[in-house]
Order: sequence, then structure tokens, then C-alpha cells
Amino acid sequence: MDQKKIARINELYHKEKKEGLSPEEKEEQVRLREEYIESFRRNLRGQLDRIDILEKDGSITHVKDLYKKGKKRP
Repeated sequence: MDQKKIARINELYHKEKKEGLSPEEKEEQVRLREEYIESFRRNLRGQLDRIDILEKDGSITHVKDLYKKGKKRP
């Protein structure tokens, strides 16, 4: 998500607190927030996919493999 959209989210938030939003602005706010959350989740998943866990026995467990299999760490 680019900085212009983040700035718009903040602008709408402050306007909502001061004077309220029109129905169109409220709709825009909801859409932008959903886009922001989706972007956040994608970025977090990308970071987690790059994490490897060194187990006590010396083996390496890839977090992305645990997520794909739906398993918890042994």
C-alpha cells in the first residue's frame, strides 16, 4: 500500500472524529482499511515464510512448511 493511501486513511479518521463523514467517505474509509489489512497480512505472511527454526536435534524446520501442513511445532 502506498503512502498516499495511508495518508488518506489518516485524513478520513481525523475528519470522522471532528465532523463526521459522508456516506461516500465512509465507504472509501472501509475500502481503504480493508486494503490496508490485506496488505499487512501479505507482508506478515512473507516475513513468516522466511523464518527457519533450528531444533534441538540440529534439524531445521521451515515455518512456511508448518503453516502449509497445518501442524504445530514438534
